[in-house]
Amino acid sequence: MDNKVTTEKKAPEAPKQQQQRRGGRKLSEYGKQLHEKQKVKEMYGMRERQFRNFFAKALKMRAGATGENLLNMLECRLDNAVYRLKFTSTRPQARQVVVHGHILVNGKKVYSPSYRIVVGDVITLADNVLSKTAFVEQVIDKRLKMGIKVPEWLELDKAQRTGKVLRLPVRADIQVPVEEHLIVELYSK
Repeated sequence: MDNKVTTEKKAPEAPKQQQQRRGGRKLSEYGKQLHEKQKVKEMYGMRERQFRNFFAKALKMRAGATGENLLNMLECRLDNAVYRLKFTSTRPQARQVVVHGHILVNGKKVYSPSYRIVVGDVITLADNVLSKTAFVEQVIDKRLKMGIKVPEWLELDKAQRTGKVLRLPVRADIQVPVEEHLIVELYSK
């Protein structure tokens, strides 16, 4: 008689399935909503209070759906526009560049990453940044030469290293996979 115990290992779950399960259980509806909110907060580098304030403003807007308004407002932040214009490699780096006063909006230094840009704003690099050849060559020019596409709502002049806001972004311009309706449901409780 053979009393061998066979031990079969389970195949590892795919990343999508892992986020849906916690401790052997499926993620609840609240868990999915919370996960989506945390993902967007982390992507844009925001804290809870600031994110909640953005949501409150999006909720008060009369035109459009709340979730779309929220994403549009997040896209219109200065740090995000600097990142989208390929002046920096990451959003945190864009935030730092803005905080250090290296970005001009319509010729004036802006130190607030959450500054909301509007149609017609011209975003440029400060003269003190342009004089730092190592930074310009290693970060800005390197990114400008890459095949990364600038969104249609922004215009980039590579030679002058300036960007212009042509129009406000719409939901179709936001390519990241976000289910904004889950965020709205979470805050509507």
